[in-house]
Amino acid sequence: MTDIAIDANFDSGNIEVLSIAGNKATLAIRKDHMSEFAQWFHFRVTCAAGEELQLKLTGLNKSAYPGGWPGYDACVSEDREYWVRAASSFDETEADGTLTITYIPASNVAWFAYFAPYSMERHHDLVAEAAASEGVSLVRLGTTLDGQPIDCLEMGEGDKQVWLYARQHPGETQAEWWMEGVLECLTDPADPVARALRKRCRFHIVPNCNPDGSRRGHLRTNAVGVNLNREWDNPTPEKSPEVLAIRNHMDATGVDFALDAHGDEAIPAVFLAGFEGIPSWTSELGESYYRYQQILDRRTPDFQVKLGYPKSAKGKANLSMSTNQVAERFGATSMTLEMPYKDLADFPEPEQGWSPERCKLLGRDCLAALLEWLDG
Repeated sequence: MTDIAIDANFDSGNIEVLSIAGNKATLAIRKDHMSEFAQWFHFRVTCAAGEELQLKLTGLNKSAYPGGWPGYDACVSEDREYWVRAASSFDETEADGTLTITYIPASNVAWFAYFAPYSMERHHDLVAEAAASEGVSLVRLGTTLDGQPIDCLEMGEGDKQVWLYARQHPGETQAEWWMEGVLECLTDPADPVARALRKRCRFHIVPNCNPDGSRRGHLRTNAVGVNLNREWDNPTPEKSPEVLAIRNHMDATGVDFALDAHGDEAIPAVFLAGFEGIPSWTSELGESYYRYQQILDRRTPDFQVKLGYPKSAKGKANLSMSTNQVAERFGATSMTLEMPYKDLADFPEPEQGWSPERCKLLGRDCLAALLEWLDG
C-alpha cells in the first residue's frame, strides 16, 4: 500500500500533517497568524480511488469553538465545484479532541474543508462579472496589510443607502457564497426583485472584508491576527485598515440598512442578531429590525427565530462590533446574518447539509425580504 499525500500550500489552505500511514493520517489545524484562533481547515488528499480514507484532526478541544465539532460532518469535493458531506465523528477524549473523517474517493484526489472554500480567485471573478454589469461601478476602498484591494460594488438609483458586507471572519465562507447569490440577483436585468430594489436603493456591497485572512487560510483574523469585527469603534491603518476603509466610505454615503454576513460554528440554524443594548436604542428602531426578521422567517424555511444569540442588556452593546456600531453611528437598521457550518437541525439535507447552493438561495430571499421591508 502506498501512503496518501496531503497538501495545503494553496489559497486558503490550512492543515499540519503529524503522521501518515497508508490511507490514515493524523492532522492538526494551524492557528491564525499572530492569533490563538484555530478552526478552519482546507487540504487536498492524493490517494487511491475506491479505498477508504481515515483522517483524524486532533487537538480540537483547544480550537476556537470546541462546541462546533459534535454533530458536524466535514465538507469534501472531488471536483472543487460540488461539495458534499463526509461522515465524521468527534471524540473529545481522543488526542485532546479528535474529529475522525472517513471517506471513499471515486478518483485519485479529494479536497476537504470546514465549509466549501471561496477562493480569492473566485472572489475576483465575482467582482469582475458584477462590475461588468450595466449600472454597476467598482470602488477600490483601499488596500489590506498584504496589499490586496478592498472591493466595493455599487449600484442602484434610489435614495435608501443599503450596505451589505461579508467575510470579516475569512473562514466563514458561507458569507461570500451568500454574496454570490445576492450579486447574481441584483445584476440580473430580468429579475423583478432586483429591478424594484435598484430603483429604490443605492447598494454598497463588500463581498470580502478580509482578503488577507481568506488567502492565508485563517478562521477569524487578518494578516496581523486582528479580529476585524472588534475594531469598528476605533479602526487603525496599522491593525485594521479594512474596517477603516469601509467605515470611512459609510461615513461618506450614510447607511439606512446594513447586513453583515457571517457563519456560526455551533448553532445548527440560520438566524439574525440585532443591536439591542446600543446607547441610542429606541423601540421604533428596534421594531424596524424585528419586522425584517419576521419577513425573512415567513419567506423561507431555511430561516428561523428560535435559535440564536442572547440579546445585550440596555446600554451594554459592544460598539466595537459592526452591527452595533453601524446602528449607533447612523441610526440604521443593522443586523448580523449567521449561517451554520453544520446542517439545519429543523430542515436537514442529508447529502450536502448547509451548502453553497443554499447560501446563494438565501441571498435572494434576503433581498426579497428587503423589498417587502421597504414597503412596510
